[in-house]
Amino acid sequence: MDIELSMCVPANHETYWENINWSQCFKQVRRLQVRIVKAWKAEKYNKAKSLQWILTKSFSAKALAVKRVTENTGGTTPGVDKLIWNT
Repeated sequence: MDIELSMCVPANHETYWENINWSQCFKQVRRLQVRIVKAWKAEKYNKAKSLQWILTKSFSAKALAVKRVTENTGGTTPGVDKLIWNT
């Protein structure tokens, strides 16, 4: 897990939003998604399942998920809980 974190965030910095290398995060997530599809098509379901686990636990995927939710155009629309998250 530390290896992946160091690819998105410089080693000498703390994990701040501004320090994340977004292009590297996109590449890592896309690479894992492609591997999952290939494993599924090859009927290697156990491999696909393990890759899905890696994807859901990865820093890159979590950071991109937060980025997508906070920066989308519907970000100011309250959800089912009627709350708007500003931070």
